[in-house]
Amino acid sequence: MGGAAWLAWLAGSIGLTAVEAATADFTFLMLAGGALAGAGASFFGAGFAVSATVASVVGVALLVFARPFLRRRFRPVRAGDIGAPALLGRPAEVLEVVDAQGGRVKLHGETWSARSADDREYPVGAPVRVVRIDGATAVVSAAERVDPS
Repeated sequence: MGGAAWLAWLAGSIGLTAVEAATADFTFLMLAGGALAGAGASFFGAGFAVSATVASVVGVALLVFARPFLRRRFRPVRAGDIGAPALLGRPAEVLEVVDAQGGRVKLHGETWSARSADDREYPVGAPVRVVRIDGATAVVSAAERVDPS
């Protein structure tokens, strides 16, 4: 591959990104990130074995750590996801204190009755996540606050 080996790694990264555009599953994008890391290593003079190792380690790390976050963050509502299944895992905001007996949350733009899944009390404004739907009640647990910016 010679001195231009990094161009082959870059081309591979671009190709994997193009495949990702067709699949939108974040798998090929993570592998493209690995190939891009391999291109960087090759650009700075690493041999093929080192570049391949860098690409593999970075690709697997992205698959293990970044992909699950991206899938949760950008998961589209699928055509089959209607009703309760479409709400599972969704974030909500506490409107009235939520505890094991009840409360209210704003969920997907609507006000829902809610109760705590873990017998904790969640104050007004607290971020929660839907873990299941029991009838017309959202059962929620703690969620991390997300900065809107």
